[in-house]
Amino acid sequence: MSSLIAVHLESGEAAVPLFARFSYSADNPYAVKADFLDGLAVLASWQFDRQMLAEGARRPVGEGDVTFQPRRGAGGDEVRIGLRNHGDGGAEPAVLCADAGALQGFLDRTYAVVGEGEEFLDLDKALEELLAG
Repeated sequence: MSSLIAVHLESGEAAVPLFARFSYSADNPYAVKADFLDGLAVLASWQFDRQMLAEGARRPVGEGDVTFQPRRGAGGDEVRIGLRNHGDGGAEPAVLCADAGALQGFLDRTYAVVGEGEEFLDLDKALEELLAG
């Protein structure tokens, strides 16, 4: 399942409007994938820990490559997403902001796929499938 959410990239004094396609699958229940788009072009793809993203909508979390922080923006409640790629020689982090309500709606739909705390691997089922195959 996926959701297209409007975000903006903070760039100096200006905010650049973009979209982010947040995706979730029961095949990888701990992760949320985010593709940041300019039209049809994917500018960057990141994978986040679902629990960290959910916590970041309520309180500042993360350090290093990925951080999330709730804040009050001009248009209402937002989640600030800080991304740093250390492979870029220490480049400044990208800072994006997503509408908190839209992000929470996406997270709620992920919990309908795999409930919070139910991400564990069912070893009995995996072994049964392996032996049956």
